[in-house]
Amino acid sequence: MFTRDDMTATILSNTEVAPCHYLMTLAVSKVFGQAQPGQFVMLRPAGRGFPFLGRPLGIYSLAEQADGARIEVLYRAAGKGTKVISALCEGDRIEILGPLGNRFEHRPGMKAAVLVAGGIGIAPLVFLAKRLSLASLSERPRLILYVGARDSAGLLGIDRMKTFGVEVRVSTDDGSAGYRGPVTDLLLQDLASFDAAKTEIFVCGPNPMLKRLSDMVADQAIPCQVLMEERMACGMGACLGCTIEVRTPSGVEYRQVCADGPVFDLRSIVWR
Repeated sequence: MFTRDDMTATILSNTEVAPCHYLMTLAVSKVFGQAQPGQFVMLRPAGRGFPFLGRPLGIYSLAEQADGARIEVLYRAAGKGTKVISALCEGDRIEILGPLGNRFEHRPGMKAAVLVAGGIGIAPLVFLAKRLSLASLSERPRLILYVGARDSAGLLGIDRMKTFGVEVRVSTDDGSAGYRGPVTDLLLQDLASFDAAKTEIFVCGPNPMLKRLSDMVADQAIPCQVLMEERMACGMGACLGCTIEVRTPSGVEYRQVCADGPVFDLRSIVWR
């Protein structure tokens, strides 16, 4: 049972780290110490009429403390709600619901984990990379990140990834950093070099990127998990606002990203 203290957090910092992109650190209750890579929170400014509904944000990092926990969320101020959140300051209180959703699943025995991020999709993959990097030497997979953005200013989280020993491959649409072109094209150059029996792919980014990657791995045996990002109202599957179609053994069925995901098998997603 959640208490009122579990559903409120204190903002420790809320810093613009790139144009329209912010890194927020929150002091939260001990229940967040159970958060797993891939899960998310719903955030809403406390005591305000707008935004009326929370905004779903992926967990960027987690640190347990004696008096609770600290989490970071990396987000883009794209709409009215996240712009209000971006204006909050140190010491402000914010309503929080979470941790919500399922998690990325790392398969024992895998020798390589390929992380594919588009833009702000890097956020949940940083949390995942940190967790994978803590495995024992015999169990820790090789970590390779393919990250793409429109330009060099949109490349976030790379320095943090490098501290975990992640090998980084960069692409930008305008060629201002790394490979010029979509990150999926950059990955395609290396895809055949990975041992399908010992490699897994974890991906988060915009839907066109996800669809392209889905086409790329359709005939591959490499397991591929995707964290889907959809508009949400409740975060618990009640409003049906984040419904997607997935393939199941019994046919195409509906799933809620918040309650059944946000992590799915990439090959199960029906792209429209």
